[in-house]
Amino acid sequence: MGIVEILGIAGSVSLLSGWRLYLCIFATGLAMRFGAWPLPEHLQALQALANPMVIGLSGFAASVEFMADKVPWIDSAWDMIHTAIRPIGGAVLALALADPSDPTTQVIAFILGGGASLLTHGAKAGTRAAVNTSPEPFTNIALSTTEDVASAGLLWGVYAYPQIAAGVALFILAAAIGLLLAARAVLKKLFGRTEPG
Repeated sequence: MGIVEILGIAGSVSLLSGWRLYLCIFATGLAMRFGAWPLPEHLQALQALANPMVIGLSGFAASVEFMADKVPWIDSAWDMIHTAIRPIGGAVLALALADPSDPTTQVIAFILGGGASLLTHGAKAGTRAAVNTSPEPFTNIALSTTEDVASAGLLWGVYAYPQIAAGVALFILAAAIGLLLAARAVLKKLFGRTEPG
């Protein structure tokens, strides 16, 4: 696996960690456990994610998140709690994917991984805050289910086809920026101050 594929996977996983951190850990662990993603020698530290206890715990946390994310306002409370957790998790996952023999690359991976996770987390949390202003719960459930399916599908895609991972990362980045701008516009319209005229 070349550097472009590794960077693409690191970027994709970091960005998806902002939406579904526990699913990313769970899927990465499963991919390694069942040999779907053979690790290069310098990434053997990630083998800890293939530990059955890590897979079990992250699977349980992903299940809790799956349920919490379907209930309006509970999802926003969950997002608020995870404002620190998701970016740190994304940064650590990106750091684990960086070459340990190159400290500069590790620092860059950590900073970019955390920033990428924070960006997608902000897009998710902002979109959910906007959707939660609607009195009906179905939009929230549909959006959450879309995030679940997209996250699982994109994770599978980058592990099954590493050569497309960089493109997936760019797609997620563009989608997150679009969601942030849309959520900002909706929230500004709902809660923005109107100037006295």
